[in-house]
Amino acid sequence: MSRLQEILGLQIDTGLLELALTHRSFAYENGGLPTNERLEFLGDSILGQAVTVMLYREYPLLSEGDLAKRRASLVSSAALAEIARGIGLGEFVRLGKGETLTGGRDKSSILADTVEALIGAVYLDTGGVAATGFVLRLLQPLLTDPGHFGISMDPKTSLQEAAARLGAGVPVYAVAESGPDHSKVFVATVTVGTSVTATGEGTSKKHAEMAAALDAWTQLRTRR
Repeated sequence: MSRLQEILGLQIDTGLLELALTHRSFAYENGGLPTNERLEFLGDSILGQAVTVMLYREYPLLSEGDLAKRRASLVSSAALAEIARGIGLGEFVRLGKGETLTGGRDKSSILADTVEALIGAVYLDTGGVAATGFVLRLLQPLLTDPGHFGISMDPKTSLQEAAARLGAGVPVYAVAESGPDHSKVFVATVTVGTSVTATGEGTSKKHAEMAAALDAWTQLRTRR
């Protein structure tokens, strides 16, 4: 916990930090512990507000439509997963054994949700001003690299374009769902020829496919 707090650049209550890192797979395998999902819900709201205010102030000449596009890009699961990978967050997430074995530490959906949960924990422990500052520090690498906006906003299109450039084939998606109607989990698998197979999880088919596309795009990018 102390090493992660050093990476994050602030001190957070240890109990809140552990809760923010607790994925439901870990909670299930350890007797039904509390999960990070409520903190994720809170962090999503704090993230959206911080980004909206920052964009409004920093880009006075942008239209409402352009501001909305930039906000969507910065708060997307793809962007948050990229942030998480940049700080090595995956190694700190508390995952169940099954999720760990299937590569959960690098799944975009899990990483993005954990970032939001961390934001929620920071807000509860240190207040709104500190939480806003934390959000803006996390986003700084994306704000200074406009190339991130495309993949963050539309991972499926970005994957298709990258696959075409590399002659890797057309991405093919398959989606499975599980769980009760009020709490379904979707898992998408995307295959790009013989080059890449990636999976993504989400609360809808669309989100699962976007998460899978981001992981596949990341794999293709390393092969350039």
